[in-house]
Amino acid sequence: MFWAPDCIERPVVAINGQFPAPTIRARTGDTVVIEVTNRLYTDGVSIHWHGIRQRGTPWADGTSSIAQCPIRPGETFVYRFKVDKPGTFMYHGHHGLHRTDGLYGFLIVDVAEGEKEPFHYDGELNLLLTDWWHKTAHEQQIMVSAKPFRWVGEPQSVLINGRGQYNCTVAPGYVTTNSSYPPCKFKGHEQCAPTILNVLPNKTYRIRVASTTGLGSENLVIANHTMTVVEADGNYVEPFTVDNLDVHTGETYSVLITTNQNPNENYWVSVRVTVRPVIIPPGLTILNYLPNSAWKLPTSPPPRHPRWDDLEYNMNFPKSIFALKGTPKPPRKAHRRIVLLNTENFVDGYIKWSVNNVSLVLPSTPYLGAIKYGLKHAFDQRPPPENFASDFDIINPANRNAIFGNGVYVLDFNTTVDLILQNANSMEQNFSAFHPWHLHGHDFWVVGHGEGKFSEKDVKKFNLKNPPLRNTAVVFSDGWTALRFVADNPGVWSFHCHLEHHLLMGMGVVLSVGVDRLPELPPEGLACGLTAEFLMRRNHT
Repeated sequence: MFWAPDCIERPVVAINGQFPAPTIRARTGDTVVIEVTNRLYTDGVSIHWHGIRQRGTPWADGTSSIAQCPIRPGETFVYRFKVDKPGTFMYHGHHGLHRTDGLYGFLIVDVAEGEKEPFHYDGELNLLLTDWWHKTAHEQQIMVSAKPFRWVGEPQSVLINGRGQYNCTVAPGYVTTNSSYPPCKFKGHEQCAPTILNVLPNKTYRIRVASTTGLGSENLVIANHTMTVVEADGNYVEPFTVDNLDVHTGETYSVLITTNQNPNENYWVSVRVTVRPVIIPPGLTILNYLPNSAWKLPTSPPPRHPRWDDLEYNMNFPKSIFALKGTPKPPRKAHRRIVLLNTENFVDGYIKWSVNNVSLVLPSTPYLGAIKYGLKHAFDQRPPPENFASDFDIINPANRNAIFGNGVYVLDFNTTVDLILQNANSMEQNFSAFHPWHLHGHDFWVVGHGEGKFSEKDVKKFNLKNPPLRNTAVVFSDGWTALRFVADNPGVWSFHCHLEHHLLMGMGVVLSVGVDRLPELPPEGLACGLTAEFLMRRNHT
């Protein structure tokens, strides 16, 4: 439908007429049944339930070409899965670049009846953070897939709960504000008018924060208020207090704030792009202390953020996150280590992202069905590389050529696996981008971060005492991140960079775990490619 999230109208992907998509709430232990009808005219679609581990239901993970065929226009597909733990999750498109068209929403799982959270709060607020382009996903997809390559550029706006302001400001007249923007003249009903956060004085609020950005990382500041982090990616953490919060795409947090400031004032909530050059103003809304008017502007200017290029600051934040006491600890030793080098490459003259010099091209047959039914022609049967050349220079990479591939890492069921993400400089500039990597089907322990090239001696420094359990972790510029997980959930799972354009350009791998242990697969998600032929043949015989 047409919508104007930042005051500029363009086509967006909506759900049930809503942008962003409606929030789904469930209780721990519930079975959630979601009927998705594709009313897009020409696009296939699939929806991933981000952070839900899909134990026993890998066909409901919502990954196009991995767990299912895309849902064709006019067709309906039913996702049915159990939510087995409380937390802040989200759902979003997992086909093409649909996330950059607005296909996302919150998925919140409350504690089971009679259970309590390990922290107290009086009320709850949600902040869904994203970046926004005026070009549609379709146009962006053509651009980044073209030869010669066309970059989509930085986004035009930051959206908070699906609302932002392009070419006008809700904070006019402050000395620090960029005065080149005229004031936004809102009456309050506009699609781009900010969502005001209403609070009562002297209460504690839980703010659930999720990032579905296509390209950027974002930093959140609530003026005059500190935030106590209590949850990350659906797992409790040892509470710690911050003035601002870095949120990378694919991450979720819960923070507690106490409304103990002057009750006659309102306060800015500001969200700004970080770790990329900042060329767009922050997204702003207001923390409205009732009974003040929602449109009473704060007396102070919008708060300052840390510098976007303060790498040390960015790297220190995840090092403050530790699992809450009582969280399961990782196994002491791993059975297998897979080192994954992240590089930008040429493949047949196209610019792509690669992992160990292989740029992922998803096959037309979903892996889950192909592996379960032994369809060996569906994808490359050769195992992908487990490491990269020891003489590879991550600062000045010499060989820029890679290959297309779609092989699978087959993991033995119930074994402990270390995934080491290794970053390297990209092609255009002497710069190494941040990559937030998201694992489907499992949580992992973030056991280490480091600068430079990962080596055997780094293993001794792993934190095996209280590392956080996450489903998304960042590999920083010219550095490495070490993740450990137990491959105990049968299925075929994507592990990929959560930057939407990078995944489309090949930055992902596919992990297969104990598929032979799965029961008969529901056929509804497999009616394409070689699985469709297989099922038709089997039905006729």
